[in-house]
Amino acid sequence: MVSLGALPRLPGKQRRAYRLVNSKFPPINVFDDVASAEEFQALYELQALTNPRLQNEAGRLDLIPPEAIPFGIPGCSYAVAPFTHVNPDGSHFSDGSFGVLYLGDTMDTALAEVQHHQEAYWRHVPDLSYERFVFRGLACDFDEAGMADGLTIHREHEIYSPDDYRASRQLGLALKEEGTPGLRYHSVRASGATCWALMTPRPVASMVQAAHFEMIWSGTIVAVNQVAAVAGSH
Repeated sequence: MVSLGALPRLPGKQRRAYRLVNSKFPPINVFDDVASAEEFQALYELQALTNPRLQNEAGRLDLIPPEAIPFGIPGCSYAVAPFTHVNPDGSHFSDGSFGVLYLGDTMDTALAEVQHHQEAYWRHVPDLSYERFVFRGLACDFDEAGMADGLTIHREHEIYSPDDYRASRQLGLALKEEGTPGLRYHSVRASGATCWALMTPRPVASMVQAAHFEMIWSGTIVAVNQVAAVAGSH
């Protein structure tokens, strides 16, 4: 088990990293039209009376304190979505009781991470012989100040197990309970690459679409292609 207290904390530094989301989920703008928690609460209560889909779009607001939502930033809804739409099966650093925002140092790293998990999922879908899936590539600017530096943990440590998440989930829970904003760590799917696991969206300054990608499935993923770049992205 990693001792959280033994991990160095990162100084303030602006970073750009990347994430992919499946395009079958439409963009959610519920957090983007307000500048504060107070405005959001008032607007949410008003719209909830007339928009029955609003709760599904916003997700479980009880999983994130209002002060953790970075209202007013570009792409606030993208930053918040992983914390209100939580996979109950868990993830690398979560047991499914809380959300984590996962980011890769390059778009290729993000693609490698997503490709692994998508391949594992699609292999268990009956009668799926050929399919095309499209993903939004998101560029995220954030400050890694105060995050724990998991790059100091040897790459062979059990938190980097590709399939057994017991140790990494213990570390993730410790980070969450301590209030640590995130973890920088070695990518498990892209050799030599770096990832971040943000335990809160608060450090995010911007999260916007940068490109679209397709993954082609024919018994396995046979191709990954960029299909469009978003105008103005860099």
